[in-house]
Amino acid sequence: MAQNGSGDRVGEGGFESLEHVDEHDHRLSLKGSTKGKEEEISVERVFQHLLVPSWRNQLTGRAFVVSFALSILFSFIVMKLNLTTGIIPSLNVSAGLLGFFFVKTWTKFLEKSGMLRQPFTRQENTVIQTCVVASSGIAFSGGFGSYLFGMSEEIANQSTDTSDFKDPSLGWIIAFLFVVSFLGLFSVVPLRKIMVVDFKLTYPSGTATAHLINSFHTPQGAKLAKKQVKMLGKFFSMSFLWGFFQWFYTATDQCGFQAFPSLGLKAYENRFYFDFSAIYVGVGMICPYIINISVLLGGILSWGIMWPLIKTKEGHWYAKGLGEGNLHGIQGYRVFIAIALILGDGLYNFIKVITHTLSGLYHQFQERQQENELPVADQDSPSNPQLSYDDRRRIQLFLKDQIPTWFAVAGYVAIAAISTATLPHLFPQLKWYYIIVIYLVAPTLAFCNAYGCGLTDWSLASTYGKLAIFTIGAWAGASKGGVLAGLAACGVMMNIVSTASDLMQDFKTGYLTLASPRSMFVSQIIGTTMGCVVSPSVFWIFYKAFPDLGKSTSEYPAPYAIIYRNMAILGVQGFGSLPKNCLLLCYIFFAAAVVINLFKDFLGKKGKFIPLPMAMAIPFYIGPYFAIDMCVGSLILYVWERINKAKADAFAPAVASGLICGDGIWTLPASILALAEVKPPICMRFFSRAANSKVDTLLGS
Repeated sequence: MAQNGSGDRVGEGGFESLEHVDEHDHRLSLKGSTKGKEEEISVERVFQHLLVPSWRNQLTGRAFVVSFALSILFSFIVMKLNLTTGIIPSLNVSAGLLGFFFVKTWTKFLEKSGMLRQPFTRQENTVIQTCVVASSGIAFSGGFGSYLFGMSEEIANQSTDTSDFKDPSLGWIIAFLFVVSFLGLFSVVPLRKIMVVDFKLTYPSGTATAHLINSFHTPQGAKLAKKQVKMLGKFFSMSFLWGFFQWFYTATDQCGFQAFPSLGLKAYENRFYFDFSAIYVGVGMICPYIINISVLLGGILSWGIMWPLIKTKEGHWYAKGLGEGNLHGIQGYRVFIAIALILGDGLYNFIKVITHTLSGLYHQFQERQQENELPVADQDSPSNPQLSYDDRRRIQLFLKDQIPTWFAVAGYVAIAAISTATLPHLFPQLKWYYIIVIYLVAPTLAFCNAYGCGLTDWSLASTYGKLAIFTIGAWAGASKGGVLAGLAACGVMMNIVSTASDLMQDFKTGYLTLASPRSMFVSQIIGTTMGCVVSPSVFWIFYKAFPDLGKSTSEYPAPYAIIYRNMAILGVQGFGSLPKNCLLLCYIFFAAAVVINLFKDFLGKKGKFIPLPMAMAIPFYIGPYFAIDMCVGSLILYVWERINKAKADAFAPAVASGLICGDGIWTLPASILALAEVKPPICMRFFSRAANSKVDTLLGS
């Protein structure tokens, strides 16, 4: 699943193609004829000769060493994406591939030297996958590009409320994440059997990840994985070296290839240009075509049409001379219309997923009542002779290692008590009774999010976060620090519901790879612990290395930070501070987002060609330059699929992952050079003819 910066999942990329390759090559699903019907041969029969390790043996030291290294890599990638545009694609293919490659290389070396004690299994691979995704997920749910950075003075100075702020500090960020990041895990643990075994929820991303891991551990799948890793390594090197080459030409702001007016200087002034970013070309190859097209359409609508027209109203709709960054001027229209689109899309999908969730629950319980059986947590399911061999095998092992309900309840209560006592010290504006109310309703919302994610593959973590912003912010009020209280409450809620759905996805992956629920839970706990330290440390490097972090003209504008802060201000102060006609335009775009989604769902399969309002909103604030990069990635993938679809299906995710990882990891040496105050030697800049004439005149004199 890909994510947009507001936190909702916006699409899935990278998995389906690998599954098709496996099926096409008969790697996992050989087909034969039985009684005139085509049946797939069991996946588990392929692995039946292999012993399934105990849950303790699935948790190996080498798995967590590799997980820690990969979590650092992916935290840098997610952080860079968070602080640039907020669009985060699925990185599960990369995590699965690299985890498989590193441990497989490790075990082969030990095997040749006669020191191998335990072979590498798909269960251990699943542990690595779970740990890495849990750790790097904190880089997203921690709010470094949204609610958390939105508390800072830098972002406050760009908003209409400059008094209520809290600057980032490594100590309080780590403390905050430790007290809010584990509650979601304990809130849904008792429901694992109901969700996975009884309700048989699909969890598409968890299922796709399991297919990926299963395919790696067949002989043919291992050969394909080896080729994919080579391809990933090649494009990783190219992307990293390209980032290094670009750095030489960026001595000052607006220099280098990233400021190249490839579509002309007039287009460049309106942020239409190709900025030669390997990371967003890779993102474009992973994200679905409709996401990339939606982002580009949003950029054309806003920066190509609306903002130039609104600028002609300067002096009528807003005062002259306010500048580009003033929220009482043109910037107000950019920010608040984007917020209206995001809220309209979020509200529609919230109602849609909740409706699907309640409808699905109703039908599940109706079916159970007809069978005179209701699903109960921690109760063994009766053996059903109609179940396939795979299902019987998976259910048997999934229910073997129970996690006691009392343990989950006690863990939730204990962490909630610690959090309730700690958070008011970190945020005095967030009163203890606000926190208790959040923790009372959070398990229900976590269940709804986990269930909805199982049905639709759509996590509404940020929508629940926005709900907390408005409710807690309005409750606290402007005089009692409502802005900070709302943003902090958003962080608490987002972390709970996000980790809950992620854990249930992992349980589904473990179910399909025969990994124990206990090893999945422990791996998630360890990964979350890693993320609570690694992600703040990575953010701190960005924060210290790039002083202009968060400014709209910066390389790292953190667009969702200003959006989330202004949502909190709206919740506390209302609409009084908006420029003229801005509120009317917000109403129009809010309604348009709802209507577009209704139209999209009404058309059914044809609706896949309708753009997504959430994706369209992203360039409203920062511009469409990255959308051009993403569309270049889509174009490359489209041409590749037309030339050789089988090869594109097999290797496009690896190529995209290499481009993303190489450019992402270049950020680390770039940050170190910035901290050491080592500046690039050259500024490559492009001027208009008039500006060039002035330069020639000066040089001539």
